[in-house]
Amino acid sequence: MQAQVLPARGSGARLGMEIATTIEATRAQCRAARRAGLRIGLVPTMGALHEGHLSLVRVAKAQSDFVAVSIFVNPLQFGPTEDLARYPRDFERDRDLLKQEGVDLIFAPTVSEMYPTPAITYVNVEGLSERLDGQSRPGHFRGVTTVVSKLFHIVEPDLAVFGQKDAAQVAIIRRMVRDLNMPVEIVVAPIVREPDGLAMSSRNAYLDPKQRKQALVLSVALRCVQESFERGERSAAKLIAAGRKFLEQEPDVRLDYFSVVDPESLEPVEHVARIEAGAAAQDAREGDQDGGCDQAWRTAHIGISSQLSGPSALGQLLLAQLLATGGSRACSASARERRPGGVSPSSAIASSHLRAAVMSLLRQADSASISRAL
Repeated sequence: MQAQVLPARGSGARLGMEIATTIEATRAQCRAARRAGLRIGLVPTMGALHEGHLSLVRVAKAQSDFVAVSIFVNPLQFGPTEDLARYPRDFERDRDLLKQEGVDLIFAPTVSEMYPTPAITYVNVEGLSERLDGQSRPGHFRGVTTVVSKLFHIVEPDLAVFGQKDAAQVAIIRRMVRDLNMPVEIVVAPIVREPDGLAMSSRNAYLDPKQRKQALVLSVALRCVQESFERGERSAAKLIAAGRKFLEQEPDVRLDYFSVVDPESLEPVEHVARIEAGAAAQDAREGDQDGGCDQAWRTAHIGISSQLSGPSALGQLLLAQLLATGGSRACSASARERRPGGVSPSSAIASSHLRAAVMSLLRQADSASISRAL
């Protein structure tokens, strides 16, 4: 197939951004950057960009010299009854936003370019991929790890940036990178939220005004859990009960799962470690490719997966993260509207500031799993 590089158009951005639609052209651009001694950063997306995506781009720019953004709605991570056909797409708007951010390369392949024949080879992180969203979305994470692996092979980045909202996704990708000895640093960026606390998601466009308001119950439920934790509760079962009790007050929300899990194995935990200094600021330069945080700081994910009932029903996964010391467990939360991540502390925050820190991390985690970073 002949390589194709399209000149970027639009206004308000620097010259020099390229748009490649083929693997060959993308590899040529990235290898030229590497020959020039540039550090390459990759931000995988499915397009329909918003401020959350752009925050990932800014992290990539701060830590690399050449930034590539992929825009590809990956069919392998959608189930047969999911929203592949109606997933929001607006390439021209995405292109202009990325130009304004000073991105060097957009890789925007077609499905036939990425999968020229029906896929029979997959990358699957066994065990982890069947947990949390993987229970109700069989094959979803296998589709994610397969496409991310392909992107890593095509771009050959020094680092790849994912969002904190997709904590489970990040744990799975980190395990893939570790197990397959991929020479890429996984960087996790903080969650970005709307002013009212709803995690930013391309799929928020599906919500009508009533559902948009109802979706806030997820972040409020997570705050209830956090407040219970602040009062000294460490039992995962009791923390879950506190969150479920609040969610039951909203009749149009159907709970998919609400669980507290280990941040690396995604297995359920019974107790959450004690927080001594509160939370910690996000260190976006976290380069631990073993999938863990600092030895003395670990997180656990409190996963909440739910759906709003109605004609345009959609699940949203919100993610909060509490940090705990002790080298084993901590507490994090997830509800259906998510974004990807892992956190390492750079400075302790007094417990009185814990709520603000958690709210800054509360963001979207893969709706239905639903808002995927990819």
